[in-house]
Amino acid sequence: MVAGAILSGLRFLVVDDELMVAMYVEDMLMDLGCAAVECAGTVEKGLAIAGRRETGLDCAILDVNVAGQRCTPIADALAARGVPFIFATGYGRSGVDARYADRPVLTKPFGPVGFEQAVAATLGVSPRSG
Repeated sequence: MVAGAILSGLRFLVVDDELMVAMYVEDMLMDLGCAAVECAGTVEKGLAIAGRRETGLDCAILDVNVAGQRCTPIADALAARGVPFIFATGYGRSGVDARYADRPVLTKPFGPVGFEQAVAATLGVSPRSG
């Protein structure tokens, strides 16, 4: 068990077409105690994972633009299931579909402290980083 594992036992979906970004996010999530992280580099794969109820997703991190495609279908599937999600984008809040203007946005590039705070706030847990 990781000391201060605020996400102990939780399962995340990470959708990003940049392998290094996905690995960075996965590493941060595992450092926070996640039980499992599933990564998808395409909207199609992300949608397939988001649609599988047996995955038991607790939260997702979604790049807004995945290989030239908007992640909106994945956001729609997650919202329909009541799974919280965070947008991660270099476009800032202006890149997010207006229907999801109330959802948290992490502006790329982001660091571990900002990432942890956004995830903690989204899930209603206390961050280690204060």
